[in-house]
Amino acid sequence: MPSSEVASSPEVYSSWVGLIYVFNLIVGTGALTLPSVFAQAGWLLSTLLIIALAFIGYVTVTFIIETMACANATIQVKKLQSHKIDGESEAAVDSETDEEEVTNEETAIMGNRNLRRYYSLNYQVELGEMAGLYFNRVGQILFYISLCIYLYGDLAIYAAAVSKSLCDLVCPNNRSISNSTEDFDIECFHESITKIDLYRIFVGVFALLIGPFTYFNVQKTKYFQLATTSMRWCAFTIMIVLAAVSLIQFGPKGYPPMMNFNGVPALIGASVYSFMCHHSLPGLVAPFSEKRYVLRQLGLDYILICSFYILLSLTGIFAFNKLFDLYTLNFVPNGDNPTNFFMQLIQYFLGMFPIFTLSTSFPIIAITLQNNLKTLFLDPNKMDSYSFVLKRLTFPTLAVAPPIFVAVSTHNLSSLVEFTGSYAGACVQYVVPAFLVYQARKHCKRDIGTATNKYASPFKSSLWVYFVICWSLVCSILVTLNLFAEF
Repeated sequence: MPSSEVASSPEVYSSWVGLIYVFNLIVGTGALTLPSVFAQAGWLLSTLLIIALAFIGYVTVTFIIETMACANATIQVKKLQSHKIDGESEAAVDSETDEEEVTNEETAIMGNRNLRRYYSLNYQVELGEMAGLYFNRVGQILFYISLCIYLYGDLAIYAAAVSKSLCDLVCPNNRSISNSTEDFDIECFHESITKIDLYRIFVGVFALLIGPFTYFNVQKTKYFQLATTSMRWCAFTIMIVLAAVSLIQFGPKGYPPMMNFNGVPALIGASVYSFMCHHSLPGLVAPFSEKRYVLRQLGLDYILICSFYILLSLTGIFAFNKLFDLYTLNFVPNGDNPTNFFMQLIQYFLGMFPIFTLSTSFPIIAITLQNNLKTLFLDPNKMDSYSFVLKRLTFPTLAVAPPIFVAVSTHNLSSLVEFTGSYAGACVQYVVPAFLVYQARKHCKRDIGTATNKYASPFKSSLWVYFVICWSLVCSILVTLNLFAEF
């Protein structure tokens, strides 16, 4: 939802701590689906393509930062105009502005030098509020629809990933890597209970245990965030180390092709999903204590994340002769390779990793989704007039029920990630930032003039906006053709 108040600055933390938060936000479920699609598209083609996707993702991140600075400026200028301030400015200015730029408040709305200071990142202006500032009503509706579809896909992926992980941990049948990853017809426990039945049971259990939290105002605590962050780092580090050790000891078991263009659509969907942080970026950047070099620091983050993804995927595709669509399933204990007690603990930890992290994130994403649904269908200014049943029961149910239904209908994580990333994800990561920055530049040029936006994207030419839009269309077309080919 749009932020309800921009009059107070958020609690600050160092920019390097903020970059760790950005890293943790981006490196999540999508990373676990990358090795499988990496192998399908070929190791060389995948490496080149993921570098290109990381670069384009960073370009649109800079668009969001520029738009956020424009939104801060637009809000401050509107406040000045609405209060008819003459001689004194009550507007908040950038904390990094030189003192001599702000001493003469009588010229606050005169001259480019003074207007420049209104371009700041001090206030947390969410994407929804940016859309409200720079899009017409149709544009705002399309924005919320695309964001809601992306969040629906996110929730469906979470529910399917958790249930799939539980299946492979609980089902006693020997699970060989050489077997098909999509063989859900094998028997579990009893000949009348197959793996697909067990999977659907777990989806139902997940909905009953985690779904109710959507009906409350659930928030993560600081210590809980630290715990899940530590678990994430441990899990990914262990997977890379185990795959590397296997390669050193036994040599490569997997022999992926160098290039396979048939695997490109799946890789695009997974990669777009894996580089997503745009919908949460304003909330992460606003508390930075030092924002002067935010664009460079975010660029460094994207370089590290891209390198991390390539390392995770390359070690995995050569260490295993068959990759599951959820990479952690390659490390779950099975009867083919008995291990000692310590290794079994590590394997069960990796198997439980998606269950813990995704289960705790599910209610937060669901609450975000229901808030956006309320903004789309209800009048935010009349929220108190709506009934308890509508606000506290109907919308939480609308947020939870569809993704659970999708998870029951399919266990194919690759398809879910491909669809979510290539359609709604591409819209949120590519289309929305491109149109936002294009409109923001027009509005700020009209309202503020030629004052320099010090947080402007280095990709200033409108050609970059057109390129991003065209790239998003190419991604969607490739995925659509691939889906038709499968049918």
